[in-house]
Amino acid sequence: MVRMPKPQSTLRCPTCRKLATRSEAEYPFCSERCRLIDLGKWASGGYVISTPIADPESLENAALNDVAERQQRRGKIGRDRAADGDDFEND
Repeated sequence: MVRMPKPQSTLRCPTCRKLATRSEAEYPFCSERCRLIDLGKWASGGYVISTPIADPESLENAALNDVAERQQRRGKIGRDRAADGDDFEND
């Protein structure tokens, strides 16, 4: 029988590493001071998201453009071979 871990009721404060319980008003921080320090780091650029967030629609458009470019290249290569007299079936 596999035992599931119990949900944690305490965590370490991300700012000072002191134990913080779920019952505290500032959870997951141990105090308002630690919460404000963390907020200040975000506001000043101390924390950053490492990769840019891309719009899903722009990602889809980029993928469609890549597919279209590949298809155009394949078509051009096929036309070039046919013009040279290459036989596709003997490749």
